[in-house]
Amino acid sequence: MNTARNKGRLAFGAVVVGAALALAGCASGDPLAPDTGSGGAGNDETIVVGSQAYYSNEIIAEIYAQALENAGLEVERQFNIGQRDAYIPSLESGEVDLFPEYTGNLLQFYDPEATATTPDEVYSALTEALPEGLTALEQSAATDQDSYNVTAAFAEANGVSSIADLAGIPDLTLGGNAELEERPYGPAGLQSVYGVTVGFNATGDTTVDALVEGQIDIANVYSADPRIQTEDLVTLEDPEGLFLASNVVPIANADVADEISDVINAISEAMTAEDLVDLNVKSTVDEQSADDIATEWLTDKGLLD
Repeated sequence: MNTARNKGRLAFGAVVVGAALALAGCASGDPLAPDTGSGGAGNDETIVVGSQAYYSNEIIAEIYAQALENAGLEVERQFNIGQRDAYIPSLESGEVDLFPEYTGNLLQFYDPEATATTPDEVYSALTEALPEGLTALEQSAATDQDSYNVTAAFAEANGVSSIADLAGIPDLTLGGNAELEERPYGPAGLQSVYGVTVGFNATGDTTVDALVEGQIDIANVYSADPRIQTEDLVTLEDPEGLFLASNVVPIANADVADEISDVINAISEAMTAEDLVDLNVKSTVDEQSADDIATEWLTDKGLLD
């Protein structure tokens, strides 16, 4: 068991010292012997929750932390650890117990040759690719991945809600970073998977501005980008899995997974893609703290007592 969680809390009040010593004596013969149990809420273990150095990921981690505390568990926060190369060793070693991850990106980390793209396929492949000792809890509908977006006005005028609905609309222009033109989900992928023909404009960092100003019709934007809400964009559905799904998924150490699964899976079930965008807006636009954002979201979802 890792030392971060093996913290026997011996500072009991005077009223309960006698009872605690009696119980410890029955279990081990040594009233001060540490608890060597294998897990469970009765062991008073500390759950270490980590996050990337990324505001969106930290908000989700704070949601996990507050929900676990609300369930009566002791939590230690180790946020802003860095990117995957920095925090994966801490997860695998047991120094960190719980981490919000993204299914597609994590699958590619462990299995660069993976071919799954749809949410369920990616999640299934990820559960098989994870090393021994790590467990994927239930994935969320919330995603942070490549997506195609149009303005609300374009969506209404053309009756589109899915990438498939773009087929047959003439003179479409796709915008994004220059490398998008050669990516498998770029113009060639749109044509082969959905029968959608587009021109291409390398808009780079100005992609959303170019979409709003009418210079392009379709924009490649990360699905949790707060500008989807602030600029009134519509994220098109991708039923054929053109993009690699990257749903939010809690990754837990196997020795605490059962103990925390009910609490954390309830969060995954409640969190939507729209929620994640809204959480990011509260951070980047409203400049609220991760702590306040998490409390508000958990309260709105009925997940805090």
